[in-house]
Order: sequence, then C-alpha cells, then structure tokens
Amino acid sequence: MRKNLFAIGLIAAIYSVQAQNILVHVDDTALTYVSKGTLFYSGGGLQMRGSGSIENHGNFMIEGTSSDYFKTIDMSAPVGIDKTEANGGGNFINKLNEPDKYDQYNVNSSSATPTYTYGQLYISGLNQLNIIGIIDQEFRAINHGTYQQIGLPFYYKRVGSLSTELGKTFNNARRSQNDVLMVNNTNVVPMSVSPSSYIGSPEYPSIAYYMLGGNGLDVSTVTRTIKGRPLSEGSVITLQGAGATVNFGTNGNAENQYHEKYYTYLQDEFVTTPWSGTYGRYMYHYANPFLTNLDLSQIAIDDSNGDGVNLKTIQGVRLEISGGAVQSTSGGTFALGSGAYKYITFMSGVPTGDVDYVMVRPLGTFVIKLTSNSVVDPNDNKINFANLRRFNYYSRSAGTTYNVTANKNTLNNTVKQLGVIGLDANGNEVARTYYVVYPDGTTGHSTSEALTQVKANTSDILGTFEEAPTGGYDTNYSGQYWLYINEANENNFTGKNIKMVNYDLNKIKSYKFEIRENANLVSNGTHALSSGIGFYYRPQNGTVQQAVQGAVIPVNTAEFDLYYGEPSNIVLSTADTQTSTPSRTMVVYNPAITNYIVRFDPNWKKADIDVYDMSGKLVITKKAVDTSTDFVIELDNKIKNAYLVKVVSEKGEIVTAKILK
Repeated sequence: MRKNLFAIGLIAAIYSVQAQNILVHVDDTALTYVSKGTLFYSGGGLQMRGSGSIENHGNFMIEGTSSDYFKTIDMSAPVGIDKTEANGGGNFINKLNEPDKYDQYNVNSSSATPTYTYGQLYISGLNQLNIIGIIDQEFRAINHGTYQQIGLPFYYKRVGSLSTELGKTFNNARRSQNDVLMVNNTNVVPMSVSPSSYIGSPEYPSIAYYMLGGNGLDVSTVTRTIKGRPLSEGSVITLQGAGATVNFGTNGNAENQYHEKYYTYLQDEFVTTPWSGTYGRYMYHYANPFLTNLDLSQIAIDDSNGDGVNLKTIQGVRLEISGGAVQSTSGGTFALGSGAYKYITFMSGVPTGDVDYVMVRPLGTFVIKLTSNSVVDPNDNKINFANLRRFNYYSRSAGTTYNVTANKNTLNNTVKQLGVIGLDANGNEVARTYYVVYPDGTTGHSTSEALTQVKANTSDILGTFEEAPTGGYDTNYSGQYWLYINEANENNFTGKNIKMVNYDLNKIKSYKFEIRENANLVSNGTHALSSGIGFYYRPQNGTVQQAVQGAVIPVNTAEFDLYYGEPSNIVLSTADTQTSTPSRTMVVYNPAITNYIVRFDPNWKKADIDVYDMSGKLVITKKAVDTSTDFVIELDNKIKNAYLVKVVSEKGEIVTAKILK
C-alpha cells in the first residue's frame, strides 16, 4: 500500500504523480501555502516543477524511504532538468514569520507563545543523493561584528555562492574580514575555506561551525536568502580528541599553523583559571545541521529516551546567539570577544543557566564542552543530531521518547536556580547572572568539582563572586575571577550568602527575578520551591527579603547578598560596617583587545596604577586614573615577560596582580 499524505493548512494546488519515488507533485505555477503553526506531512517523496512552489510558514515533514526523491525541476525539457543553485531556487521557501523579531528569544515553556517563528523542514529516510531539490532558507541574525558565526546546513554547496546570496564578495585573504573560516575542533584553529570549496563535503562538513567575514555583511537589517540542498539524517558522531594534543604554550603564547597565538582567540569560560587543567580542550564547535530547531536540553542524559545521545562527560554548552561575539584583527591575529555568549551547564543533571536558549535555531551555532577526553564504553560521548530535531520552540523532557513533535513533560529532579536580570531605566535587559543550588553542588572554589559554574567575562557588568564556606567573599579568588553562573551545595550552604556586584549603577537601575526548578520556570509570585525553601536577597546595609518569581526591585547599591534559605541571623559584612573588604577591583585579560585591563571596584573614584617588570623596573605609571571605565594596561605583546601590577585607590586600598606575557 502506498504511503499516506496528511496535511493541515491552506493548500493552493497539489497534483499527484504515478512515479514510484514521488508522492507529492506541485506543478508549474501552482502554490502550496503552509500556514504558521500547522503541520504538512508527506509519507514519501516531493517534487516541484517550473514555478510551482511551496511557501512554508509552519512545519513541513517528509518521511520516506531510500528510493524516494526530493526534487526541484525546471521546464526546459519534457522530463524536467534538476535545478541547481545557479539556475534554481524559489520553489521551496522556508519563510520568517516575524523577520523584525530575529533578535528576540523564545521562552523555553510549553505555555509561552513563541515570539519569533519560521518555517521548518524535516526530512527523514531519504538517501542523501536523492535529495536534489534546492531550498530557499530565509535568514536574519544579530550582527556579530567582524566575523559572523553561522551554520550552513547544506549538501555540496559552493562557498562562493554565498557572495550573491549575502550581498558581498568572499575571498581567500585570511583576516581580511572578507574570508570564510571553519573551526577545526581537533587542532583548535579556525581553518581558511576557499570560495571554490564545497560545504557538505567531507573536508567541510555541514555540521561544522563557520565564520563569515563581516566587512560589508548585513544580515540584521536585510532578510537574506541562502540556497542549497538540505541534509538527510547524517551519522552518529563521537566527541573525542578536541585539543587533546595541542600545545598552547605558556599562557597561550604558542602559535597555530597560521602563526596566530592561541591566547588571541581561544576562550573557555567553563574553566576559572586560564590555561590550566582542561582550559581550551574538549571544546566541540558545531552548528545546527538541519532546517528545524535543535533541542540540546537532553544531551547530558543517556539514550534510554531513544535519542541516541550519551554525552557522559559533558560540562556545558556555549550558545553564539547574541550580538558582540566579535573576532577582530588586532595585531594581525584573531581576538574573540565573549560578551554575547549564553551558557548552559549540565553537571547538576538538568540544564542550568540560560535554558531559554537551549533550542538552537536553523543556521545557529554552539560549542559543547566536555570534562575529559576519555571514552570507556563504546557508546560514551556519542551524539545523533538528527534525533534532536524539533518543530516546537520549547524543549522536551528526559522522560519523553524522541519524536520531532514530542511534547514537554515535567522533570523530576531537585535543582533550584535564581536568575537576576539587570534592567536599564527603560526596563530593557542589559545584564544577568545566575545562582544554582542542588544536593550535589559544590560550595566554593574547586578545580574539578564545581562544574556547573561559568566564569563571567570582562564585558559583564553584573555577576557574583566565589563564596567562602561560611558565606561572603572568598578572598583567595575575589581578585582572580568572578562568575556568570555560581553554584553551591544545597545542604551545607543553606542560609549563607554569596556576593553579587553591579559594576555600572548608571546602567542597571532595577533587578528582575527569574526562578526555575529543574529548568522549568515557576509560576509568577512564587517564592517557596518544592523543598519549602526559597531564595532571598539583601541590599548592602539593607534587610533580607524574599526573592519572588517575576518581581522587579530597584537598585541603589553596588553590592547585594543572595541566599538560598533565610539566614538565621545577619552579621553585618565588612562592607556594611565600612571597614576593610575584599576589593572588587580586578586585573583581567581582555581578548577583544589582546591586552590586560584593570576593572575597578564600583566604590572607587580615582586610582594610581604602577606596573613593574620582574627586574623591578617601573614600566607604566598612571596617577589619578578615572575609575568609571576600564584601564587598559598597554604592554608590548612581542616581549615575553612577567609583570607586577599595583593599583591603589584614593582611600589607600591596594590590589596587586601578576601578569605573564
């Protein structure tokens, strides 16, 4: 019996044909319109002839066999000639429904209305060589800067064809911002890709993470259309070997094959101490290889739910979704800025952090970070991206067997998360940070156990500091790093405080609380979680108050205390009593400018800065430096040396740090 056709939506004209490899035929001049939010299902092949087209605003699903075809044919011969990118396209169009909302995210909840939607195409069962038809994929994205991170989910697509589609000419000149790059995970290097090369070939796979030179590239104000042959399911990938044997050199000073120093472009916010431990290693740069959403929510769970994913050593995922993830060409090398990244960690057993970004859009990119390179069982660290495809704009649960249309159920774990979102005077988000607790969480600094944490970076203006076992600052690390996602043990740290600091009171005027349990948002107005305990906050010199889901509070002080569980008593911190407190001034490396900077404590007004080399020679001295902006320590990158930085506030507070070049 021939497979059935099921369609929901408005169909202008469809003509069936008797060929054994085509079930649905759209003839010349006919239009098939698939509305937003509807499903068109075909149990076999599909072809479009001449100007006959399918305008897809919803979900188009093709489940066939290896003998079925997906074709776009022209009218130049009676039997039809297959269209190519050069002479074709325009037959199957994945449309953007709200093109001006490309910069908005969808809340990861089955009860929320998606803000940004688009047509999606799902193909299963067809042989890749039988997928001949050309897709028109509409595309808008935030401008990433000098290089645009992008996925190119097409089969044997010539790189040079992007020049016409994206409105600029790409060439071979490395670091010209007109070139095309592909990240090689094994060697930890962005490889140059010639315009004459083909994406979807073995050398340049469709799942790879690409970067397009941003000189004259506009993908934010103009809707672009990228053409190509879509992918079949692909194969199961084993994540192993990324950076395992690469010698980064002292502090990243070794060079890759293009004579670019690793420290100029390599970032790893999952490791708090740069160039130690697994820093820069076991990081897998990928892109969504399909024209549907990709659900990363369950990649830390074994394949008992049927999705063929078993990333046993996953630490987290970095999402390249916002603007500002920039590669510059300072000094002739790449310098990546990480201010726009979103982070999701998985070591608690459920996603924590920026879980609203767990659904990767078509053409979206991401990085998977593992904790080790070991594969004990043959099924360890395997991932089948084809089984992560999903039409919905929210994730499914671990208990739901995989299906592209599967619904979301409730998770049954005990991970609590407080998100603090910094808002400007107009109520727009300008910063955020997270505090996560669970029974197996790690309190305080750990080189191997606190793996739900993610380090804040130099462009962040809101974050928390590593906590001492008794609460408050851990003075051993307060000058070395601070945190975007902070974790603590639910049992031994209940009622104790972590320190949250706002570095720009002129920009952040209020905080909004976002509370989740097991990655799910709790109802508005909720304070107490399933444990009967909730999160609390206290402004400097203020009183302890309940953190309530959805509440917005004013910001008048740079420092806040955050608690899980109400403290039994409040001992005024040293900051409250106006005595000595760990300074929040930090000396950190800023890869966007390939130099170290001094980021000042918000309470400082002026500072004197002296920099000495290891012979004791004073190489930089600045007096009465304005602390309202970062101070750049301008050292010669060509000179390999160690330096001592001494920063003194107008009140005599002293911060020292060591720099290794």
